[in-house]
Amino acid sequence: MNALTPTSTQAPVLVIDDHPIVLQGCRRVLEDAGIERIAEATSTVAGYRLFFRLRPSMVICDLTFQGSGLAGLDLIRRMRSAAPGIRILVFSMHNDPVIVSRALEAGALGYVLKDHASVELFEAFERVRAGQVYLDRRLATEVAMLRTDPRRTPEAQLTPREQQILTRLAQGKSYGAIASDLSVSYKTVTNACSQMRQKLGVRTLAELIHVAVTQAQRQG
Repeated sequence: MNALTPTSTQAPVLVIDDHPIVLQGCRRVLEDAGIERIAEATSTVAGYRLFFRLRPSMVICDLTFQGSGLAGLDLIRRMRSAAPGIRILVFSMHNDPVIVSRALEAGALGYVLKDHASVELFEAFERVRAGQVYLDRRLATEVAMLRTDPRRTPEAQLTPREQQILTRLAQGKSYGAIASDLSVSYKTVTNACSQMRQKLGVRTLAELIHVAVTQAQRQG
């Protein structure tokens, strides 16, 4: 199933899920958010073809597809490899923090559960569309606990400026918002995050955010 409204030059949002009811629900949320072009696919193969052809502004993707298990993880990796700046929101029934962590490592920027109210999907969509990370508090805590290394002490390794940036990452703020908060340049924030990743032995922004959330939880 593929559907696309052709009445706008706006880059479409692509929804990839094999359940028609989920697709309908996502469409309603996106229309409420003012999205005019919505592309839909019901398999990872069709989803990647549409992604490659349409170059959407954002993707909402399930992880599990009938007959192919967690094929959504590989799809996310392929989309991120083809378009590193793509913003991907996972919409899934899986609440296992291991699976959530794998989705973030694959390249998803947000993760929302299907059994939550549509208002949360709307909030997650808006946050990810703005370039911010989205996890609800419970998932964020469980993922952070999963990745906590008791030998790692970020506070002892980071400069005061890096600590300020790390705190704001834990709050889900984008690089641009952090730069505005601290009255520094966008490049200063990205350079600081690169330095923090080296200091803390993490590779990705998602892993750095996990460290930030862990520290925030410890500090109450």
